[in-house]
Amino acid sequence: MSSVKKKRKYKMAKHKRKKRRRRDRHKT
Repeated sequence: MSSVKKKRKYKMAKHKRKKRRRRDRHKT
């Protein structure tokens, strides 16, 4: 369970990071 929770958090963070990058590109 702990492993799954950790993995889920990592995936979420990665997704958020990607979205942020996309937004930055649009802003430029």
